[in-house]
Amino acid sequence: MQEQLLTKSTLSKVPSWVPEAAIHYLAHIESGASIRALARRSGRHASTVLRQIRAFETRRDDLLVDDALRRLGIIVGHARKAGSPTLETRMTATPHNPTEDDSTTLSEARLRREARRVLRRLCETGARLAVASEMDKAVVVRDTGTGQPTRTAVVDREVAEALALKDWIACDNPGRISRYHVTARGRAALGKLLAEEENAASGLRDAAGLDGADAGGDAARPRQMRFAPGDTPLAALARRRDKDGKRFLDPGLVCAGERLREDFELAQMAPRIAQNWDHFLSHAIDAPAPPEAPGYGAEAARARLIGALRELGPGLGDMVLRCCCYLEGLETAEKKMGWSARSGKIVLRIALYRLRRHYERLGAGAGLIG
Repeated sequence: MQEQLLTKSTLSKVPSWVPEAAIHYLAHIESGASIRALARRSGRHASTVLRQIRAFETRRDDLLVDDALRRLGIIVGHARKAGSPTLETRMTATPHNPTEDDSTTLSEARLRREARRVLRRLCETGARLAVASEMDKAVVVRDTGTGQPTRTAVVDREVAEALALKDWIACDNPGRISRYHVTARGRAALGKLLAEEENAASGLRDAAGLDGADAGGDAARPRQMRFAPGDTPLAALARRRDKDGKRFLDPGLVCAGERLREDFELAQMAPRIAQNWDHFLSHAIDAPAPPEAPGYGAEAARARLIGALRELGPGLGDMVLRCCCYLEGLETAEKKMGWSARSGKIVLRIALYRLRRHYERLGAGAGLIG
């Protein structure tokens, strides 16, 4: 009876997105629940639960999986011996040490939203998620064949840990800097997430059932995707051709949009920047120009991003931020801005021309991608 109460308590405290096998591992290793009690609780055979536990014990060689289990271990209260080093003591040597407060911040809604963004970037050719033990953020970089990788996304550490725990990303060669690729299970999950989002945008399913009422989230902003999971609105538009057979967007315009996207991702690492990008979109253009910040950090990226938006002005700045940074489709952006159908692509191309000219005026410092 005591083991059953212990198992039930563990299951109730662990977030809903945690895989069943990980819950069994935590309940057995951290809380001391027996394998037979876990099997009775889940309706599985005891040998199945044993294989799950052994599999996760092997996966602890993975940096992100190990840190995710440590973070979840705080929730189930695994430190039982007063004389042995506790989890909190072991984690204080790293800047991303989880605490009781932040270990429960990753909700199911936020994970689904972040997974759509990150997995789509990882599905691009040559994309990898890079993370080191001393980093409190992970980054998605893409090899473009030029020798300089392009940074395409910035990921919170706890989100990267959750993706690894769910086996949506995997690392073949762990080291000081571990590089993760999207797995077949991750691609399948991305397809399902995008399909559910398409249904919500089309009114076939309630959007609140997908993203929930997550604090600080954007559940009221479903986005309709009309391109492949590994694609972006800018890349999809770049493949279009006009009546003369010329590309609608030349490579220079695409590069300018990707340049803005990189600064957008880097700016999210600034400590004083909130994740309410709707507020940022509404006020960044009219806000006072930030002081110039040297280097390649978040503050410098924020200054470059606001500088580019101020150069474009209202309308054009809104369009590039929505399509290049939010990755919203043209139809979605047109509806939200109250424009007529098929006008978005013309406005976007004009905005990209001005954006490219802005970066050209900046000189050599403009080509900072990667």
